[in-house]
Amino acid sequence: MDYKIRLAVAADAELLPAIEMSSGAIFRTAPGLEWIADDAVSSVSSLLELIADGTTWVAESEADAQVAYLGAERVHDAMHVWEVAVSADHQRKGLGRRLMAAAEEMAREGGLGAMTLTTFRGVEWNEPFYQSLGYETMSEMALGPWLAGVLADEVERGLPGERRCAMRKVILPLATSVIER
Repeated sequence: MDYKIRLAVAADAELLPAIEMSSGAIFRTAPGLEWIADDAVSSVSSLLELIADGTTWVAESEADAQVAYLGAERVHDAMHVWEVAVSADHQRKGLGRRLMAAAEEMAREGGLGAMTLTTFRGVEWNEPFYQSLGYETMSEMALGPWLAGVLADEVERGLPGERRCAMRKVILPLATSVIER
């Protein structure tokens, strides 16, 4: 099956929570994290804000059905990824990688120096997946106040702090040539 990655539009917002819920079902296979499969998903209003900022992408199937999305936000000098969700029927087909590449491309074109996110330590489709894309797990000392605050907010919302981590990938902006041709 062929998929198309595109920027999300406001009409997509109503469909994205169902994708996130379907995506989360895989947590039923993660010992101690099974409850996440039934946890709350992003609200339509929060998704509309990210879509309005031009930092949300969807993957569409050949039938023009939305099957995955990535929601991000420009924060300081980075593009922070809030959510990557791929419907259960479309997982393991490279959509997460393609969505991450689209966000990274926009960040690079926008002159941002990094990509950041928070995720679960040791969960195959979380920390190790992002490591395979060049992300590094950050030490507590390297977090800075904003990412430390994101992790603290996650713990306050019930996520197990000892299993969460922040990750960062340094990206280089597109080089402009100083050589005239």
